[in-house]
Amino acid sequence: MTAIPAELLAAYRETEYRVGGDAPFILRINQASPLLRQLHSRHGVTSSAFITAANPRSQPCTLAFNTERQQQLAAELRRLHLLFIEGEGTHPSNGWPPEPSFLVLGLTRATAERLGHRWAQNAIVVCAEDTIPQLLLLTCGQPG
Repeated sequence: MTAIPAELLAAYRETEYRVGGDAPFILRINQASPLLRQLHSRHGVTSSAFITAANPRSQPCTLAFNTERQQQLAAELRRLHLLFIEGEGTHPSNGWPPEPSFLVLGLTRATAERLGHRWAQNAIVVCAEDTIPQLLLLTCGQPG
């Protein structure tokens, strides 16, 4: 495994993880989300994860490539009978294009980690019962 550069780790922590759906909201790393708590309660879950298949290892890819990977991830989530909401990861100032993502409800940390590895991501965002989004690094780097 390779180390994640400090600038990239900082960007992950600063990113706004935007959840779409009927009542859109933003997740921020290490900040409790009352709206996520409501969503968990409404769907009877105690965990979720914000994941993407786009831009493996944070290497910019074409829109067509990322769209195909997101469609494949969505199909996999459906096969697993998981409820998910479309979203995107958007950094407030660094110019990186919004990254299509999903908030997956009821996803355990272990399954989220496996999916992150499968889709070659450096990190994913996991949310436990406390609804405080945490950065989970999947390659070597500093603690989330």
